Amino acid sequence: MKKIKVSHSVIKKCAVIILGNIILAFGLYNIHAQTKVSEGGILGLMLLIEHWTGISPAYSGFVMDILCYAFGWKVLGTQFLGYSAVACVAFSASYKIFELFPPLFPQLVSHPALAAVAGAVFVGVGVGLSVRAGAATGGDDAVVMALSKLTKLDVRIYYLISDISVLALSLTYIPFSRIIWSLLTVVLSGQIIGQIQKAGLHRRDTQIPACRNR
Repeated sequence: MKKIKVSHSVIKKCAVIILGNIILAFGLYNIHAQTKVSEGGILGLMLLIEHWTGISPAYSGFVMDILCYAFGWKVLGTQFLGYSAVACVAFSASYKIFELFPPLFPQLVSHPALAAVAGAVFVGVGVGLSVRAGAATGGDDAVVMALSKLTKLDVRIYYLISDISVLALSLTYIPFSRIIWSLLTVVLSGQIIGQIQKAGLHRRDTQIPACRNR
């Protein structure tokens, strides 16, 4: 039987992707899910579904990502989707583990501004590391880039539509004052992701174009 060789570069990228999704899951569970300061896109939709159905993001995120990746795989390529699958599994497994423990920062419920900034840092760093390594942390990245390529419209248009739509739906359980802070965390996390990704653009092995600049 022929042995499959995995390069050091692939192992390194997978390690970075896993680390990024552990950070992302930590922030989403300990900050966003507890303080009702939400996110846009798939992340915010996971929290919305959890509130109304009780289904954990560990499960809903996995299912939604698989559906979105199935939609975009022909446009984005198998290598990108392979790394994204690693991100998907790492996030779901990490979130499920964090759910076994009580939230670490319950006091942030009374400080939405601080929660918005702290949440943006965890999301920005977590997603930024994954994107820099060549993976999408959410299926909405796959859908947005596929739609952008098919329609020739800027990806930021689709991200804006996605984020505003999810935040609007989130008004069904999040007060308007918290949605304002959610907009702040969306903007800040997008800037952090962009900066982390730009730091790696000189590398030849960068896999995907700029994304998640919400």
